[in-house]
Amino acid sequence: MTERRVLWITGGGSGMGAATARSAAADGWTVVLSGRRADRLDEVAAAVRSAGGSADVLPLDAGDPDAVAAAHDTLLERHGRLDGLVLAAGLNAPQRRWDDQSLPTFRAIVDTNLTAVVTVVDAALPSLRASGGVVVVVSSYAGWSFQPGAGVAYSASKTALGSVVRTLNQQEAPHGVRATHLCPGDVATDFLDQRPSVPDEAARAVMLQPEDIARTVSFVLGSPSYMRVDELVVSPVSQR
Repeated sequence: MTERRVLWITGGGSGMGAATARSAAADGWTVVLSGRRADRLDEVAAAVRSAGGSADVLPLDAGDPDAVAAAHDTLLERHGRLDGLVLAAGLNAPQRRWDDQSLPTFRAIVDTNLTAVVTVVDAALPSLRASGGVVVVVSSYAGWSFQPGAGVAYSASKTALGSVVRTLNQQEAPHGVRATHLCPGDVATDFLDQRPSVPDEAARAVMLQPEDIARTVSFVLGSPSYMRVDELVVSPVSQR
């Protein structure tokens, strides 16, 4: 019997991360879900298992390097391997302009969107080198094209993820590691509640859905080992 590939998902308790977990599990991956809210992770894991998939839960503050390293060690103890990494956690705030942002909030956004991504990749990289693994960094349309409403901290942190992915691909190719900078446009998730003006149901109805992003991630995860998807931008027809 073929051994299941193992996929570690941060931000796995909701939105795009949760949808990716369900989709990847249906494709035969064992999904390991991390995030700060254990109850949400447990709900997603239960849904995966009830559909016949394999799921594990590792609650985690990805901003804590020691906790990330310990979680990675636990993952290896439980599953023996790591073949893929999806980084789907994100943060923004309604106060996101130069004239209303605060520096503590700025740091929190950059820590979540950028520093935590680098922290998890750094911890997972030895295992990904061993497996020739794939990394999907869920960035944003604002990481690909300047979006005035996205905010100072969010735009800066998401744009920087492009460089994170480029350096991974340039430096880790000899190990077979592949990374994708995934830049979704508007997606109808709870993340929209962090906007200064929260979109209504009519606006959300014409956006991408979390399952659309999950299918996109599945395409990257299912690509052959000789194929790398450096950057991928997906957006709804309604995107402006």
